[in-house]
This record gives sequence, C-alpha cells and structure tokens, in this order.
Amino acid sequence: MIDLKHFYRGRNVLVTGAGGFIGSHLAEALVEAGANVTAMIKYGSSSHWGNLEHASPSTKRSLEVVSGNVEDSDFVINAVKGKDVVFHLAALIAIPYSYLAPRSYVRTNVEGTLNVVEAARRLGTSRVVHTSTSEVYGTAIREPIDEEHPLQGQSPYSASKIGADKIAESYYRSFATPVVTLRPFNTFGPRQSARAFIPTIISQALTREVIELGALDPMRDMTFVGDTVSGFMAAGAAAGVEGQTINLGTGSTKTIGDFAHNILKLMNMDKQIVQDLKRMRPAESEVFKLVSDNGKAKRLLQWEPVTSTEDGLRQTISFVEANIHLYRPNEYTV
Repeated sequence: MIDLKHFYRGRNVLVTGAGGFIGSHLAEALVEAGANVTAMIKYGSSSHWGNLEHASPSTKRSLEVVSGNVEDSDFVINAVKGKDVVFHLAALIAIPYSYLAPRSYVRTNVEGTLNVVEAARRLGTSRVVHTSTSEVYGTAIREPIDEEHPLQGQSPYSASKIGADKIAESYYRSFATPVVTLRPFNTFGPRQSARAFIPTIISQALTREVIELGALDPMRDMTFVGDTVSGFMAAGAAAGVEGQTINLGTGSTKTIGDFAHNILKLMNMDKQIVQDLKRMRPAESEVFKLVSDNGKAKRLLQWEPVTSTEDGLRQTISFVEANIHLYRPNEYTV
C-alpha cells in the first residue's frame, strides 16, 4: 500500500484546472498530505478562485495560486518549472457546449495537453498524471469496459479528449516522458457544477415541482469525488506506471432515471420527472452505457472506491442545499 502522506510531504506539485470540481478537491488533499501545491486556475479579471473558494482558510493560505491559460505554452512551461509531479486536469468538459464550440475544445484539450507534456519533457518532470474520461470509450461495445476497449468519438468533447490522450501517449513512446493517463468514470460530489445531472436533479428538487432532465435511460458508473482524488494521488506516487492508462470507476452502473428516483427518496420528496428535448444529445452522440473494469487500478495503484453511492449522494445533497445560490435551477446549463 502506498503511503501517500509520506510520498507527497515536501514535494513540489502542480495541479492544472485547480479551480474546477475534481481539481479543487485534489489540490486540497495534496495540501493535507504535506505537498507544496501550485494551483493553476483559468485567468479572469476577478480574483475568484473557482471551487478553491470552498477550501478551508488554512488550505487557501497554503496554496500558491497562479492564473493563466493552458493554451499558452510560455505560461505553462513557467508553471511546470521546478515541479516534481504535475496533475493535468485543465480542460473544457461540458458535452453540450462542445456541439456549439468544438474548436475551443481542440485548443484547450488537445493543444493544452501538448503544452503540458512538452513542458514536462523539456524540464525533466518526474511524473505527469494526465486526465482522460470514460467518454472516450463511447457506448460500450463490450462490458465491463477495460482500458483496451476501442475509443469512439461520439461528441466533439470526447474526440478532443481522445486526441489529448494520444498526444500524452505519443510523448511517452517518443520521448519517454513519464506520463500516466487516468480515465475517471463519471465523478460526482460536492462542488460539481449544474451542467452535471446529479446537481441538476438536486437543485431542481429544492426549488421546483417538476424535475426536467434529458435522456433517462443512459447508464452511468458514478464514482464519488473523494475516491477519484485518491486514485489521482496514487497515480502520482506509484512506481512503474509510466505509459499506462488506468480506469477509475466502481464497476457498477445505474440509469440516470434510477439516480433521480434515489436522490428524491434521500431528500424525502416525491416529484414528477419529465424529459426535456433541449437537454437530449443527438441520437448517435449519446453514450448509452458506461461501466468500468477497475481491475488495473487495483493491481497497479492498490486503489478501489470506498464511498457508497448513498453516502456520496447525501454529501452532495448537503452541499447543494447549503449553496443553492450558486445554481440556476430554471435554466439549462450547457
């Protein structure tokens, strides 16, 4: 078993996308483990740190926060300089928006990843953990989905992430850049944005009589964010995993409709659930079933999820209830 606190104590670590959902939880966990964490957030004119604002005051004092754009190679190489481990999470991730602005996804996800691995190659970084997504697999051809499953670009988002994964792979094969690629299946938990279906269900249940969703039949393998973060930290520390691609998932799956009913039950509510056509993906773009084979993560990282779906949902409900002002339940967020 990897002693993560011993490994990260005193190490210089960069987290790109640290203002995001998973990135903010990861940055916080790395601080708690004793790492010297540089948190890279997207540049904006305000002084807001995104989801890092939810971290404790002591955690925020311990962070070095730098704002910039992963598409800027000069900025990236300066951020990577002097880091022992780089966790690359910066990305555009909303699938519906990728239908509207596909070129932005290529620039951020593909070119941004190129900038990170090129900086790591030039500077001799010891480990890069690159973030993929289960969406690169598309609808399951066989299940559970292992890392050898074919990749299918069923949305501009997933296509851009396939491109990013292949850039990372090429740098390992061409230059021995020490990259390990993680493929989280659907992560959920506190701080997740309203573009995701679980916060959408909760925020609507708190404020409306009718829950409006897209397709209810797609099946998702949902992993609590704390478990996803522990997988990232293990991937940054484990010996001999360079060049590997590793799934992070629970190995079980339920429909979006099932999750909606379970959430309402946990909230002691009985509300109508309807389908909203504008929330539906194009038929050939919808991914109908995702269920992970997480055996490789167990073997190489000694990782497996420990948080039950019910406990994770309760924590997420509590967060949304306390921060309902951050959500717009009457609007469809792409």
